[in-house]
Amino acid sequence: QVQLVESGGGSVQSGGSLRLSCAASESALKPYCIGWFRQAPGKWREGVLCICTSGGHVYYLNSAQGRFTISRDNAKNTVYLQMNSLKPEDTATYYCAGRPYYCLAQEFEYDSWGRGTQVTVSS
Repeated sequence: QVQLVESGGGSVQSGGSLRLSCAASESALKPYCIGWFRQAPGKWREGVLCICTSGGHVYYLNSAQGRFTISRDNAKNTVYLQMNSLKPEDTATYYCAGRPYYCLAQEFEYDSWGRGTQVTVSS
């Protein structure tokens, strides 16, 4: 099972940017996907974006389009979530999760999870 660790969270003002990282303990032996999820207090965990070794980007959260981008650095076994034009509504704990082959929106479809990194956006 791949171990994942998120980093890069913090507190920013509305309109600011953050770059989150998801570092994997090892390279997957099969095609693999990393999805970003977030959970705000009192709300369900929701999928944000996902990227696979095939290179496809999947936006599960419509509000992320045009503001968030996902990328990979295979040499570092790391996936990045670049978040621009942040809004207070983006405040949440952000998690990365892994699964083989395909991006899926449901959290139960992922078997590897990081512990999360907090993002706080002030108005």
